[in-house]
Amino acid sequence: MDRFVSNFTNRVDAKGRVSIPATFRLVLGRDGFDGLYVHPALDMTALDAGGNALLTEIDGLLSTMSPYSDERDHLSTALLGVSEVLKVDPEGRVQLSESLKAYAGITDQVTFVGLGSKFQIWQPEQFRVHLESARGRLRELKHSLGQQWNQRTRTSPEGDAP
Repeated sequence: MDRFVSNFTNRVDAKGRVSIPATFRLVLGRDGFDGLYVHPALDMTALDAGGNALLTEIDGLLSTMSPYSDERDHLSTALLGVSEVLKVDPEGRVQLSESLKAYAGITDQVTFVGLGSKFQIWQPEQFRVHLESARGRLRELKHSLGQQWNQRTRTSPEGDAP
């Protein structure tokens, strides 16, 4: 599999290192990126991380914008200008910088969350809150989609579907 999936919580050791989950390391290895690309998430207190697939996604997004637009400059600054490339040691650990840890509120534990072509790094309690919020929004979306489907397939005032 060439996607980041699932979530894992790991401890930050006394030297400030954290082990990247083995399944995530396998995806990074297949991706061919030497290290770990990390930047603060745009809309939440988490870190976006990945390899070439994430950088390709960012490049694709930036290429849709005018090269000299303020929007492209702002997005480039947010996605590239404050990013870091972290070295992965032979044991599969990285050391998050103080600025990355401060942004995400990370202290002694981190939660890695797979999102397909990238993963996020969270402070565990903040991830639990985010997950609960996401589940609530998903329930609302599912309900809305169900109502839309019923309205499209309704053939009589009684609501009988074909």
